[in-house]
Amino acid sequence: MNAHLPATHVAPDRGVAATILYLDDVTVSFDGFRALNKLSFYLVPGELRAVIGPNGAGKTTMMDVITGKTRPDSGQVYFGGKTDLTRLDEAAIANLGIGRKFQKPTVFETQSVDDNLRLALRDKRGVLGALLGRTTKEQAQRMDELLQIVGLGEARGALAGLLSHGQKQWLEIGMLLAQEPDLLLVDEPAAGMTDAETESTARLLREIAKDRSVVVVEHDMEFVRALEAKVTVLHEGSVLAEGSMEHVQSHPRVIEVYLGR
Repeated sequence: MNAHLPATHVAPDRGVAATILYLDDVTVSFDGFRALNKLSFYLVPGELRAVIGPNGAGKTTMMDVITGKTRPDSGQVYFGGKTDLTRLDEAAIANLGIGRKFQKPTVFETQSVDDNLRLALRDKRGVLGALLGRTTKEQAQRMDELLQIVGLGEARGALAGLLSHGQKQWLEIGMLLAQEPDLLLVDEPAAGMTDAETESTARLLREIAKDRSVVVVEHDMEFVRALEAKVTVLHEGSVLAEGSMEHVQSHPRVIEVYLGR
């Protein structure tokens, strides 16, 4: 162990290098309640992973730990095989290339779809400079690409506040992609969507996962199935089961604590 590191921050072993996200033996307690209990979770580059589990299973706390909102009591949390996330604040972690989308979309409703994406692009001029300054050829090209990815090309001039719920979700995903994250964390994207929007969202996330790693927390089992991804089931702060959707759905304990409810 490196003498300069506290006991809870041991240097990563060689296996970490193969991962983009590495949580090992992570514990988080709130007033005596263990929200995470020696949780281990690994994600390789370019992987799409679905995370499910009952309320209180630790899904949100795990996302909070990854993004620096919550500090673990113990355990290791590494990004990109080498960066210790427990030593960084939320802003530093976001700048590393980790983007998080919460369940409720947060877009600039009084701005157009185009302007929302323009504001989200990495721009050293700040918000006012991004809105008033001239869009470069490279920025315009990137915005066109993002609009095509999220399927909002025909709505680019519309005010974001006039979009449907599903379209707002897609716009926010596009805004996160504008930041060029290597890892995207998405919280219950299908909540409140129509069936058609849900199907489109699953297709969108599968497409995004071709170029970056994606973790999706979700309750809608049909949506999870449509992701065609490996599934991790959390229960009482640790991994209860992991594998294909078919595997976890037939797992006796998963049926008992989650699917059977």
